[in-house]
This record gives sequence, C-alpha cells and structure tokens, in this order.
Amino acid sequence: MQNLTSAPELIVSKWLNRSPLSLESLRGKVVMVVAFQMLCPGCVSEAIPQAKKIFASFPENDLALIGLHTVFEHHAAMQEVSLKAFLHEYRIAFPVAIDMPSENHPIPQTMALYQMQGTPTTLLIDREGKLRTQQFGHIPDLLIGAELMKLILEKQG
Repeated sequence: MQNLTSAPELIVSKWLNRSPLSLESLRGKVVMVVAFQMLCPGCVSEAIPQAKKIFASFPENDLALIGLHTVFEHHAAMQEVSLKAFLHEYRIAFPVAIDMPSENHPIPQTMALYQMQGTPTTLLIDREGKLRTQQFGHIPDLLIGAELMKLILEKQG
C-alpha cells in the first residue's frame, strides 16, 4: 500500500531493549516497524526471523528497526513478563514497543490508528517521516530488501 502522509507516532505503553524512541526523533533515517504478536505463527516463523536478519544487515545510521508488540487477542497470555521471556528466547536485540491497550476495545491504540488488519504488519517510513508502505502479511525477503534499499538511497530533503 503506497501512502505519502506523515506517519503518526506510535502509541506505546513501554519500550523494551532500548530507551524510548519516537518517529520524530528518528527523522533522517528510514524506519521499519514490524507489528507482531508472540503467539502469531506467521510472526514467529517469518516476520521475526526476517526482522532479525534486516537488523543485523543494515547500519543503524541508515535504518531504524522497531518491533511493535500489538496484542488484539489472547490478552491474558501475552503480558510483559511473557514478552520479555520471548525476546530473550528468540534473541531479539532490536527495540520493541508494547502497543498501548485501548480502554474499552480489544484492538490496541497504534494498531487502530494505522488501521492494521492483523499481524504481522510491516510499516516502512521514509527519511522525512512519510508512511511509504503498510503491508499485512509476509513480504518476501527480496522485495523488502529492495524496498528498504530504495528508501535508504533516496536523497533527504
């Protein structure tokens, strides 16, 4: 999905693996957000391993990769303590934000704000903070790599 609007800030209850980040503070870098749930089979088998490879392959001065744990089902099983164990077990070193729960709705706030269909969902944000791609489901490695390189090579300004 192509989009050229400014990417709204992530609404986060807590950050793991790093100090709090904001999309505004990451301007000048390409940002990849991988929305996942630790009990989502596609996230565990495809999205998380792909994100780990991307995080290891691209310099942090060009690409900021953020995991967004966005829980819209099985809320009781996916608490922070379980997520911390998951991050340790899967050796996830990139920053992970916990999507802020909604008070009266099962869909968390960032997921609702971006109108995500489920997990995994990938958001690609260019150096100027514009949302360039939002895709539900797995993106093949070659396609995501090509899209990331295209965004990284674009001139800022």
